[in-house]
Amino acid sequence: MKLAKKYAESIKSYERSKAYDLGEAAKIVLDTAKAKFDETIELHVRLGVDPRQADQQVRGVLVLPNGTGKTKKVLVVAKGDKADAAQAAGADFVGAEEMITRIQKENWFDFDVMITTPDMMGMVGRIGRILGPKGLMPNPKSGTVTMDVAKAVKEVKAGKVEYRLDKTAIIHVPIGKKSFGVEKITENFTALMDAIVKAKPATAKGQYIKSVTLSATMGPGVRVSYNKG
Repeated sequence: MKLAKKYAESIKSYERSKAYDLGEAAKIVLDTAKAKFDETIELHVRLGVDPRQADQQVRGVLVLPNGTGKTKKVLVVAKGDKADAAQAAGADFVGAEEMITRIQKENWFDFDVMITTPDMMGMVGRIGRILGPKGLMPNPKSGTVTMDVAKAVKEVKAGKVEYRLDKTAIIHVPIGKKSFGVEKITENFTALMDAIVKAKPATAKGQYIKSVTLSATMGPGVRVSYNKG
């Protein structure tokens, strides 16, 4: 009940129907993040596209200027010098067939991102039905199927995020932690919004950016005034 009370108090502290300037919106979100842990700050963007159309998909990756505040565990499925390069770049787990077997037989998922080389995709594909629903299936579009595994590992560790349209035409992406403060959150926000605007499909008609909202893990959403696109 305490959390519900804090949430109710937070809602009263600002106008929910109003769209605030970025700096003000970020401050409200941080001020209303009242949980005892370092809450994640998320960006939610509703787009004026049809997610059912293949030519209106919006997807991409970006290394946020200030990272995400979370250190992700990386598994690299590779062999030979690529495996050595991944190890040197800071991958948490590196291996080949034994890693696939471990996931299959032990239901092991102690990692946040899987990266692999193109030649290993046949093997990884065997457990696609397990990886897919968990959002762990490597994909060339997200930079997780690549010959340059060292670069991919470093980018993930530096705070690379993937933005992707869901079935309701909304993109949800974590852009930091409460502890970041207003400046770092706004820098990450600006970098991500610029990337989403640049990713506008050529076939998209009318208003592209429908609404932009910031929220903390346990806090209410705050609308952001955003006029580009």
